Amino acid sequence: MNMTALHGKWIRETVSTEEAPAAIGPYNQAVAAGPLVFVSGTLGIVPGTKEFAGSGVREQAIQAIENLANVLDAAGSSFEQVLKTTIYLSDMNDFPEVNGIYAGYLKDEHPARATVEVSRLPMGALIEIDAVALRD
Repeated sequence: MNMTALHGKWIRETVSTEEAPAAIGPYNQAVAAGPLVFVSGTLGIVPGTKEFAGSGVREQAIQAIENLANVLDAAGSSFEQVLKTTIYLSDMNDFPEVNGIYAGYLKDEHPARATVEVSRLPMGALIEIDAVALRD
């Protein structure tokens, strides 16, 4: 993906990949401008289906992170270039397990992060993750 500027201003680009679930509303999987990519919240849905990877937070967390990684790749980025994530949990008691899974995807440099408990997530998900990252 090329970063392009018109008259010195960054051009907004939409990012889409079949390697992650399609948007379930009026939004894009990600939007990029200049060196930044903003990834919409990803759920633990198996791409090409409307089904969660499993009924537990572990399966959904792994799939949500894999979906995030695939959108980042489509945007010319990677998990190593993530600057900030937000993790939304339907139950904060799941934090230790999700934190351990999340840590397994990190290298030396960790992004900034917030984790919050919410009353509901789309489609009854247990976890949703969004991100802001640099891109090549």
